[in-house]
Amino acid sequence: MGERVTLTCKDGQKIGAYVAKPAGTAKGAVIVLQEIFGANQHIRKTADLYAEQGYLAIAPALYDRVEPDVELGYTGDDPKTGMAIRAKTELPKTLLDIEAAIDHVKSAGKVGIVGYCWGGTLVFAAVCKLPGVAAGSAYYGGGIAQMLDMKPTAPIIMHFGENDHGIPLTDVDKVKAALPDVPVYVYPGAGHGFNCDERASYQKEGADLARSRTLEFFAKNLA
Repeated sequence: MGERVTLTCKDGQKIGAYVAKPAGTAKGAVIVLQEIFGANQHIRKTADLYAEQGYLAIAPALYDRVEPDVELGYTGDDPKTGMAIRAKTELPKTLLDIEAAIDHVKSAGKVGIVGYCWGGTLVFAAVCKLPGVAAGSAYYGGGIAQMLDMKPTAPIIMHFGENDHGIPLTDVDKVKAALPDVPVYVYPGAGHGFNCDERASYQKEGADLARSRTLEFFAKNLA
């Protein structure tokens, strides 16, 4: 369904991206932001799913500035490798990458943004910093609790797992207290990465509910 394209960021950096087009006229656009594992098969599949819902979807390769064409799995040394690459990224430059993705698809209408793990944190940063974002859905963004000095300028919802080994519920409580108008959903029994059906932590019930909430949220805010 999709195709690979090259984006040029405002600072001249070129990065790759995967674009999935809907069957008919797009009813808006959705940016899909990766976990620490790169813009891999699962992220491309997620973009395809949003295209099936009628959105022009794009998944920028946010590691390309540091190391091009990174695609990792979820076992062995891959998580450690992903964390090492992510540590080399710089938020201002990553936001330029996301902005380039927004520019590529904004002709389709309002732009929503969804992200997972590191991408969930980036959704929050983008909703606070980038004017082209109309709505955001952040899945288990572990860095959000440390970024609460920033305030969203567009509607956002958040999803966390009750049993996330990396995001304590005390952090979720901090987010709720700082952003009382933001819907923050906690999924019973779910761990980190519960949305990804290629991970051992996948929880179908939580993933389906979070996805339905996200689609409803985008339908309202991207119309």
